[in-house]
Amino acid sequence: MKSAIRQKRRLMSEINVVPYIDVMLVLLVIFMITAPLLTEGVKVDLPQAQAKPVDAQDDETLVVTIDRKGNLFLDDKPIDRDALARKVEKIMKLRPKTPVLVRGDHRVDYGVVVKTMTLLQGAGVPGVGLVTEPPKTQR
Repeated sequence: MKSAIRQKRRLMSEINVVPYIDVMLVLLVIFMITAPLLTEGVKVDLPQAQAKPVDAQDDETLVVTIDRKGNLFLDDKPIDRDALARKVEKIMKLRPKTPVLVRGDHRVDYGVVVKTMTLLQGAGVPGVGLVTEPPKTQR
């Protein structure tokens, strides 16, 4: 009789993965909902141009944004011209090969973009990349 009872109570060597799949699906839904809410930035309508993408080998790229009103932002944080010059100068002294990109709204006065590029050059930036948007294809 004892042998019949032992055979019924054999250990199960399989893992039930259904609860893990449920948890993963819930996490996926949470991330899908929250990810678009986490993207913050300055609203800028970039000019369209057919240009090749720049090879960004360094993750420490500085992005200077100019909105349509001519306000300056460094990495999406508002900054005035003097503070921008001081901060970029310090960064260029520490990391002289840091790439600098300028995102200018296509409605901003061209002179504001040129003054900003001159300011960056005075802060020790050897070259500035201009960020554009690829042209929209017509269907």
